[in-house]
Amino acid sequence: MNSKHLDPRHAVYVGSFDPLTLGHEDIIRRGAKLFDRVTIGVGVNPDKKTLFTSEERMDLIRAVVSSLDNVEVLTFEGLAVDFVRSCGSGVMLRGVRTLTDIESEFTMSLANRALAPDIESVFLMSSERYTHISSTLIKQIAQLGQETAADHLKAFVPEPVIEPLMARFRVRGS
Repeated sequence: MNSKHLDPRHAVYVGSFDPLTLGHEDIIRRGAKLFDRVTIGVGVNPDKKTLFTSEERMDLIRAVVSSLDNVEVLTFEGLAVDFVRSCGSGVMLRGVRTLTDIESEFTMSLANRALAPDIESVFLMSSERYTHISSTLIKQIAQLGQETAADHLKAFVPEPVIEPLMARFRVRGS
């Protein structure tokens, strides 16, 4: 798509979302208020082992954002900037939690700028109550928390994600 046709009011938020966290949901909801359209791009890397399939991740995200009329969920393979361009968007939405995130996002932003100078990166700082949330932490709670894990997970993932996440570890644990 030609860069002059890229929509600056359409943002694309890419990630693995394995699983979707409250921090991700916060960025999506805030992005949906700032932009006319938000596309959630669920990255598919065939070399990476994920907890949920891309279809499962898309379904979970759709369940969480179903009330947002201006948000769609798609999957993609390859470079994020190519996906953003294929969506007709001129904006890559990114969330940052910590100084470490800022450093890695800065590096990625420079690479994306070299690959696609017509696509802007827009960063939203995570709400402070979500800065500590990571998929690694969530997976540890689900795996090791036993009977109380579902109650603990409410502070980290949206409600529709809890039972599928717990079920995934019950299957793995047997």
